[in-house]
Amino acid sequence: MSNKRDYYEVLGVSKSADESEIKKAYRKLALKYHPDKNPDDASAEDKFKEAAEAYEVLSNAEKKAQYDRFGHAGMGGAGGFGGGGMNMDDIFSQFGDIFGGAFGGGSFGGSRGGSRVVKGTNLRVKMKLTLEEISGGVKKKIKVNKLVQAEGVTYKNCPTCQGTGRITRVAQTFLGAMQTQSACHVCQGAGKTVESKPADADAQGLKRQEEIIEIDIPAGVEEGMQLSVRGKGNAGPFNGAAGDLIVVIEEIAHDDLRREGENLHYDAFVNFSDAVLGASIEVPTVGGKVKIKVDAGTQSGKVLRLRGKGLPSVQRYGTGDLFVHLHIYTPTTVSKEEREILEKLRDSENFDPYKAQKDKSFFSRMRDIFSS
Repeated sequence: MSNKRDYYEVLGVSKSADESEIKKAYRKLALKYHPDKNPDDASAEDKFKEAAEAYEVLSNAEKKAQYDRFGHAGMGGAGGFGGGGMNMDDIFSQFGDIFGGAFGGGSFGGSRGGSRVVKGTNLRVKMKLTLEEISGGVKKKIKVNKLVQAEGVTYKNCPTCQGTGRITRVAQTFLGAMQTQSACHVCQGAGKTVESKPADADAQGLKRQEEIIEIDIPAGVEEGMQLSVRGKGNAGPFNGAAGDLIVVIEEIAHDDLRREGENLHYDAFVNFSDAVLGASIEVPTVGGKVKIKVDAGTQSGKVLRLRGKGLPSVQRYGTGDLFVHLHIYTPTTVSKEEREILEKLRDSENFDPYKAQKDKSFFSRMRDIFSS
């Protein structure tokens, strides 16, 4: 199980909290535990990072929906994703939206100036998985072509914003002079530009390079689920923080089994004789074939339940079941000898369907079969 606290608990809000409530709760915690207010306090720094990570997820509608459905597994908190939460570069890149100019050049973090860390863009890849891989979880290696920081790049203060990362404008209105600030359009708010770079780097000091990334997929993931691998996306401009690698899960259809959440379904066809006399048949599971008993007198449509033979919950709340749907196989052609045998059986009292319909216990058995 993940040892991370619930994100709603971290921020002290309910699951029905709206965007403004979530932002207000995060702002309060960030002000309380900010490193500049709590120097050399490791516990406060951990809480500062924890609150920032919770806000990053709950303030994003797509991530919030993913978290509400799959918990930390969907965010990378369980099963090996994420690798230790947000770093300080990630956190301070949020502050332009949350605090405006309050941090940096204002009440906190004067040494940071007004510049901000420019985060790299996310990468998105599709990951095809078999039902067996989904059942047990799996490690996968993939090759991605991504932007990385080039070696030998040097930087200088942006001449447009003088290294502050922000442009200040003063406009005269009927109320007097009004001052506004916005991120510098030249350096994107980073406060610096590339001074020198190798020939294979772009204007932001980045170059394209292939990288092999190992991804630890937790058991129980579902079609369409998106998992985030923190820091494995494109590198940020001007030596900024890297974006994330978004892994979109695609299921490869199984030859025999159908999935429904954590439960699996299998259609088993038995011949007429086995349905009448009873038999032992083999059915597939994600862990291999198992034998099950078909009772004598089994009717078509009966469903057998194999507990614990389904798929594990991605949030590790248990394992689903395998439902075996029994169908009586009717041959389309028969030999002369088989026809003679069947004609004799048809005239037998035990094979008279009209007699069975008059039997109240027959209807009771049918209700039990089709309601199970």
